[in-house]
Order: sequence, then C-alpha cells, then structure tokens
Amino acid sequence: MAPALSRNRVEHARVLVVGDAMLDRYWFGAVERISPEAPVPVVRITREEERLGGAANVAFNVKTLGAQATLLTVVGDDEPARKLRQLLEQQGVSALLGSDPQLYTIVKLRVIGRSQQLLRVDFENQPDHEILAALLGDYERVLPGHDAVLFSDYGKGGLTHIPRMIELAHAAGKPVLIDPKGSDYSRYAGATVITPNRAELAQVIGAWSSEAQLHERAQALRRTHRIDALVLTRSEDGMSLFDDAGHVQVPAQAREVFDVTGAGDTVIATLAAMLGAGLTLREAMPIANRAGGIVVGKFGTASVGFEELFA
Repeated sequence: MAPALSRNRVEHARVLVVGDAMLDRYWFGAVERISPEAPVPVVRITREEERLGGAANVAFNVKTLGAQATLLTVVGDDEPARKLRQLLEQQGVSALLGSDPQLYTIVKLRVIGRSQQLLRVDFENQPDHEILAALLGDYERVLPGHDAVLFSDYGKGGLTHIPRMIELAHAAGKPVLIDPKGSDYSRYAGATVITPNRAELAQVIGAWSSEAQLHERAQALRRTHRIDALVLTRSEDGMSLFDDAGHVQVPAQAREVFDVTGAGDTVIATLAAMLGAGLTLREAMPIANRAGGIVVGKFGTASVGFEELFA
C-alpha cells in the first residue's frame, strides 16, 4: 500500500479535468410481457435517474475522493446541458462550460429492466467545426491554480487542441494524465501518464501473444511519444505500469463485479487526485486499483469516497 496519506493533503489537491462531458440517463422499469409488434420486451418505466457522465463523471470522482475538481468542456444549448450544469453545481464541481448551439449535449440513455441493461440509446452529433478553441484562453487562465491536469478523451471532438494544452501544462510543470481514445497516440506526446484498457491498447500496438511482447510494445509506444508512463487497466488481471524503471503489476482486488460502467473514470480520477496530493505514480497506482475494484461492485457510473478507499 502507498504511504499514509492525510485527508488534508487530498483536500488540497486541485485537478483540472478537460474533455467530453455527457449526461447519463437511466430509465428503470418492469418487464412483464413481450411486445405484440416485435419480439422485444415491453418496459413500463417506473423511475428515472440522471447522473454525470464522461468527463463530468471523472470530475465528480475527483470531488468524491475529497479533492477539488474543475471541469472544462463544451456543451450544447439544450435541456441536457442545463441538467448537467445543475448536477455539477449540486455535486460541488466547479465548471467552465462553453456553450455551442450547433452541438447536442451528449446523452446516454440506458433502459433497465429486471436489474439488467436492456438497451442504450445515444444522443449526440459530431461537431463540424472546432468547438474547444474558444476555451483555450480559459484553460491558460485556470491552469496555474491546479496541481494536475486530466484529459478525458471520449473521441467526441472536444479535444482537438490537446497537443497545445499538453504543451502548456508541461510548461507550467503540471502532471498530465490522459484517458485515451482512438489509434493515434501521437496527439498525447509529452503526457505524464496514459491509462488505456486492454482493448484500447491493442488497437494501437496490436494484439499481443505474450507478456514479454506486451512489455516490449508498451515501452516502445511510450518512448515513441515521449510519455513518462503507461498504466494498463486489465480488468480481472489488475493493472500494469510501464515506465523508465521498468514494469510493476498490481493484482485485481477480488470482489464481485456488478457493473464495469465508469470504472476507468474512477481509476484515472484517483491517480490524478493522488498525484495532485504529491504521491508518485508508483505510490498512486495501488490506490487507484483499489478504487476501481470498489466501483465495479456498484451500479452505473459510480464513485468512491476517501473513507471507503482508505478503510
């Protein structure tokens, strides 16, 4: 386990989260029959719930741990955007939300019946123009007041300016953490740490046939793009860290997996809060691994509190 960490140190850590925010909607209902119109269940909705999703969920996870979070993102000028603002305010997450009337705020609607997800409906549009350019000024302005910068990339077009933002964070001496998307990791050049899962990493380095091959390719990828460290999240196999000193692996925390939604958000949010509190990446990783292990035992996009994490 990492060195003893006072709550005070975590409370003073300030994390700037930049990326694609979304609203997670859940419709819960009873499934009692099959539709006469098509071979599908009929769900009679009895309850609705709304939660922060995407980069907003990452910022919420930072806040739940006890650290301070600021979210920088662009949303549409619509009802889901208003709901997002309201939820962020309720959760005490500072937000710099740019508004773009041509953008649909991303909504992921999940229909739940008999305690399982029956259907997910996504509402979004790909921007046909640069949506984050207007926020570069805000980013530069608030950057000095934070201890770590976390980019939550969902491949929705909100992080076109990421190379410039990494450069600015670097110049300000801030660690940069990235939850990556897609196969072009050159845009993440110079980052402190990237946290792909197995499928995401395989998309970039190809499927590996042995641990030795994984190690070799992960280290080569890191060196090519001047990334200090790569943390691979491996579900039931825990987490692996690749850095200049070599490789470290932490086993998964054995517990019942209920829902993996948002577990990656919790892991990177915990890493950012711990680095912001002054821990090294090697000290922070077992803590983040533990947080991920706790959150998969909860339903939907969930989070972990300081007490729960260090109990």
